[in-house]
Amino acid sequence: MHLARFPRIFLAHLPTPLERMDRLSKELGGPEIWIKRDDCTGLSTGGNKTRKLEFLMAEAEAMGADMVMTQGATQSNHARQTAAFASKLGMKCHILLEDRTGYQDHNYNDNGNVLLDHLHGATTEKFPGGHDMPGEMEKAAEAMRADGKKVFTIPGGGSNPTGALGYVNCALELLNQVNSSGMVIDRLVHATGSSGTQAGLIVGLKALNAGIPLLGFGTRAPQPKQEQMVYDLAVKTAEKLGCPGVVAREDVVADTSYVGTGYGIPREDTIEAIRMFAELEGILLDPVYSGKGAAGLIDYCRKGKFKKGERIVFLHTGGSAGLFGYDQVLASGNTSLAAE
Repeated sequence: MHLARFPRIFLAHLPTPLERMDRLSKELGGPEIWIKRDDCTGLSTGGNKTRKLEFLMAEAEAMGADMVMTQGATQSNHARQTAAFASKLGMKCHILLEDRTGYQDHNYNDNGNVLLDHLHGATTEKFPGGHDMPGEMEKAAEAMRADGKKVFTIPGGGSNPTGALGYVNCALELLNQVNSSGMVIDRLVHATGSSGTQAGLIVGLKALNAGIPLLGFGTRAPQPKQEQMVYDLAVKTAEKLGCPGVVAREDVVADTSYVGTGYGIPREDTIEAIRMFAELEGILLDPVYSGKGAAGLIDYCRKGKFKKGERIVFLHTGGSAGLFGYDQVLASGNTSLAAE
């Protein structure tokens, strides 16, 4: 795969570390668990979106944009990283934020990622849940274009074939790390939401004939919808790379059992996973994505779905800034507190 054929702005801190989690592995008494630290990509506390934005923002720059616009939930990690990338390039950034939780808590609505959005100079506008956010973004972009701005729109999560290239490259990076050390991986797992991370990874793994099964733990959509979204984007990404047909439908696997009552609303096992990673490994997860992915990982270990002697790699997608919007939930353990 010749990814250098695509425009890219090199800002991420790569390669991200690949570390063994000895204390978590011992606590769970099952497989040997490793973590791929994509919370360490740099750029405003890091996270998985930085890899995608290297390609997306290069495309924006090539098109002569002076403003980027994107959309997401209130505590969107993608929004925060987009705002940071835009500030680095001297572009304006406008973000449309959708309320997907109904939380009225001040910190949820103004702290965490929202605070950082504004610190990076982004402007924001908020919408109630249930809006057609892509449609709202296009309307806002057209209005600003009519005002003379050169606006480049980025889909939620940076999840399109251009953004997914960042995780094709991550698959290549991970394989280089394990091949250089003689390490064999039995499975790669991560949290999956807007689909770009999982789509890019599965394209990269299949194109490289890695033989590593990939499992996404869903954070929002039901399983059939989640898997179809990932597969559809993987097909388009493979076509963009010039390797159509490399991903089969059965290669895309998502378990959405850990979503709970909705996107952005942590379950008790989400909070338990956050505490376990923090207390055992000094690693911060977030309540929306990585916490739910880790809850799935922990449950699979306890149930013997991941077996003793196997080596499992958990891809950490970042998002620790979001913890500061969930302080009441984390302090009390009451997942409904902020929605009262």
